[in-house]
Amino acid sequence: MNSKELTLLRVHSLEACYGPTQVLWGVSLSVMRGQVACIIGSNGAGKSTTLNAIAGVLKASAGRILFNNEDLTCQPPRQRVQRRITLVPEARQLWPKMTVEENLLMGAFPSQFRSTAHAKLARVYEMFPRLRERRTQLAGTLSGGEQQMCAIGRGLMPDPELLMLDEPTLGLAPKAVDEIFQFICNISRQGVTILLVAQNVNYALRFSQYAYLMETGRITLEGASESLLANPYVQEAYLGSS
Repeated sequence: MNSKELTLLRVHSLEACYGPTQVLWGVSLSVMRGQVACIIGSNGAGKSTTLNAIAGVLKASAGRILFNNEDLTCQPPRQRVQRRITLVPEARQLWPKMTVEENLLMGAFPSQFRSTAHAKLARVYEMFPRLRERRTQLAGTLSGGEQQMCAIGRGLMPDPELLMLDEPTLGLAPKAVDEIFQFICNISRQGVTILLVAQNVNYALRFSQYAYLMETGRITLEGASESLLANPYVQEAYLGSS
């Protein structure tokens, strides 16, 4: 298999704006099949904007997005979901007055996924036993960690080839953070490629294989996650070392 076949996602010179304000400036990155890759950086660096542009939630103003060697740059979000790209958004964005199971089934709402929805639901419950226990409970009454499990489970319902996670541990207690990252590892072991955005730089670098540092809408550093973890600039600026 050549390098092009090994690369699942390629982003070339991506630019994006919110109204008149440009947020991304020539962002280029790639994610290999089966890899856990992460984008790290401070709040407001453009990390979430990058995921939103890849998912099609935000229209790219320049650049290209290639997935499985297909140009998705101008395709709407629903077509990207159909091509098995899933975004688990920041702050989870569950339907609080719907049950856990209803929220999960919404992940299989596109018609092409409905016939296998209950098989996928069983797989999610196997991965997240607590969700099975809470399946009739309103999502808004779950703890923060349980809500994140539900959001990730919903993201797995379309059987994604690429799962994008936007700040999956934001606001969670340390024990829940550990648990969520262990779930991310388990999902990766099942062959799902993951692109993770996180302000928790230490965890993101320890649980990924490749990393991009984003600052003010630009990729300023990239490499194997262990090399960024040992990088003096990253240690001083993002890990509190000196």
